[in-house]
Parts: sequence; structure tokens; C-alpha cells
Amino acid sequence: MFRHELSTQYSREEIVEIVKMIRLHFYNRGLHCGARVIRKEMEDEKIQPIPSESAIGRILSRHGLTHGRTGFYSNPV
Repeated sequence: MFRHELSTQYSREEIVEIVKMIRLHFYNRGLHCGARVIRKEMEDEKIQPIPSESAIGRILSRHGLTHGRTGFYSNPV
């Protein structure tokens, strides 16, 4: 997906954005997009630090990216 030659260190905020980006990338292609797959992709891309599967799950939940959703939806008025 985002091939890097060397391992790259990212801030906590950047890791959250990377997790969201990878999740939406897989979702938009109709692929499995759970925490295990996201973590594997981060390993393959040599992104550091790699959060645990449970931490990735919390990131997804916090941003409304679970159960086939693509984020939080505003209520129509």
C-alpha cells in the first residue's frame, strides 16, 4: 500500500490517522478490515510503533469505524 524502505517512527496522532486510513482503504475495496489485518499491514509497511490489536480496535471504535461503518453520522434535522 505505502511502501517504505526503512522503518519510520510516527507520533501517536499520526498512528491514529494511519490506522483510520488503512481501515478505510481496505473497506472501500471490499476487503476484511479488522484490527488484525490493519496491524499486519502496518508491520508490512514498517510503520513504528505498531499498536496492539486491542489498541487498534479501540481506535476504530472511538472513530466510529466498526460494524461496516465509515464514521459517525450526523442526525438529519
